[in-house]
Amino acid sequence: MRPVLLIDFGSTYTKVTAVDADEGKLIGTAASYTTVQTDINNGLNDALKKLEKVTGKLEFKERYAASSAAGGLRMLSSGLVPELTSEAAKCASLGAGAKVLKTYAFELNEDDAEEIKRINPDIFLLVGGTDGGNSACIIHNAEVLASIDRDFPIIIAGNRNAVYKCRKILAEKEVHVCENVMPKFGVLNIGPVQKVIREVFLKNIIRAKGITKASELISGIMMPTPSAVMAAIKLLSEGTEKQSGIGELIAVDVGGATTDIYSVSDGMPDDPRTLLKGIPEPHIKRTVEGDIGMRYSIHGIVDSAGIDKIAGMAGLSRERTAELVDMLSKHTDMIPDSEETLALDEALASMAVRIAVTRHAGSIEETYSMLGTTYVQTGKNLKNIRQIVITGGSLIHTEHTREIASYALYDKNNPTSLKPMRANVLVDRKYIIAAMGLLSEHYPEAALTIMKEELINNGFAE
Repeated sequence: MRPVLLIDFGSTYTKVTAVDADEGKLIGTAASYTTVQTDINNGLNDALKKLEKVTGKLEFKERYAASSAAGGLRMLSSGLVPELTSEAAKCASLGAGAKVLKTYAFELNEDDAEEIKRINPDIFLLVGGTDGGNSACIIHNAEVLASIDRDFPIIIAGNRNAVYKCRKILAEKEVHVCENVMPKFGVLNIGPVQKVIREVFLKNIIRAKGITKASELISGIMMPTPSAVMAAIKLLSEGTEKQSGIGELIAVDVGGATTDIYSVSDGMPDDPRTLLKGIPEPHIKRTVEGDIGMRYSIHGIVDSAGIDKIAGMAGLSRERTAELVDMLSKHTDMIPDSEETLALDEALASMAVRIAVTRHAGSIEETYSMLGTTYVQTGKNLKNIRQIVITGGSLIHTEHTREIASYALYDKNNPTSLKPMRANVLVDRKYIIAAMGLLSEHYPEAALTIMKEELINNGFAE
């Protein structure tokens, strides 16, 4: 037996998971409130005491952690053309587990500089221009960043012909240089910048957020929680040399502040009459809907879906729905404790899933040419995905998980959306996905075995 402890310092809860890495078995899980405002070890120790009651006393050989505490990894980025390098920067940042607060296009102005100063991000990603292409924009933006009186790290991942000059302009700042996110027109190269983002996270962000108070406990890996989730989703989909994965999938994580959607799929058109518009999207894609969440962003769900829709689904009056929504937005730690709040939470979660997956998925338009009817696809084609992984408290602690998850599927009222036509629902009942992403760095076989056991046995097969 080789006990390994996996820790997720979340914004609200610190979750701990104990596994036997030799046998590929889950031993136990527990959680406690994250105490980032005082000493993060307090919440961790509380969670470990709860875990010990489940597992008994264990001597952990290794301990690994992820964190989204204190707001996670907050990033800004700037690029040249919104549909190209700016979009590439966004893909790179989200894929590295960051929360992208804003992406700027073209030249930064004085108002942008003031906004960047006010936000004071954890990292700024400076991109723009293909290699050998436009260099004026990225150089101008480097000059603007150099004038901002803040000490955030800057990663340069744009036109390599402009890197030397940008680095010289930013000589007084902490600067990291990596390969261009779009070296050629329409070609994404996001792997190198994601590696640098993670290195900067390890070096600076953890220390700034006080996570190093727990450093004596942690053996090695520390990464943003979404990065750990992405690693787990990739492993579950693709498998290892010894074990097969479950194939292309979507993962849905509805949280209190955001709703994160992950997909592992090539997403290409499946009809020869369909043309792809824009740059091909990454095989492993993450989107974050910052306005869609069950508590902090509850009004975003209502604004997007409509209060009458929410009220009708919950079986409540419009007035009562508005009253309860306001209450939940102010009491973000509130757990549903009545028929009214349970019904409202399920309606909100259903609409959060529908809105977030629709935004994540691509769309298709019918058009006409000399050759007859053709189609134009924007974004990812997810129609043929047959597995949906569900996580997040509002989805896993309800008796109607399958019904809520069904809102991720194709909707005949929105026929242009390329959401899955049908799918099995796999439920992360014990909140282990982030932990399995951590475990996969050293024990991929064990992580995959545990996910297959825990998720598939808690799922709903079609």
